[in-house]
Amino acid sequence: MTVVLAFAPGDLGTAATRAAGRAALLLGTDVVVVNTTRGDRLVDPRWADHDQLVEVGTLLEGAGIEYTVRHLQSSALPAEVVLGVAAEVAADLVVVGVRHRTPVGKLVLGSTAQQILLGARCPVLAVKPPAP
Repeated sequence: MTVVLAFAPGDLGTAATRAAGRAALLLGTDVVVVNTTRGDRLVDPRWADHDQLVEVGTLLEGAGIEYTVRHLQSSALPAEVVLGVAAEVAADLVVVGVRHRTPVGKLVLGSTAQQILLGARCPVLAVKPPAP
């Protein structure tokens, strides 16, 4: 049993990390943190730096959860990478943060969260950002 966390830095990533931690405690399992970017991008705000990954580890360790981090550069789309890791570890749950986007934004840029929701072979927990 494993929980896969699709992590992106920021408040939404922190909320998803906490939700993944709670789910892992309930399931009695570990968490695989996946942070990825496409190799052809020079700047990606979803690519976590060292300190942000340490913060994720601190949150999970503080809850007593074992975890591993997959920090991957790939030519594949981020959703494909997350789904690939989920299949590889036979994930029981994928946790992903979701945020409000306009219909035009979804049309132009697509949605990683939507691709994960539609493509996962296991349950997906979609976490909303904290209320302002």
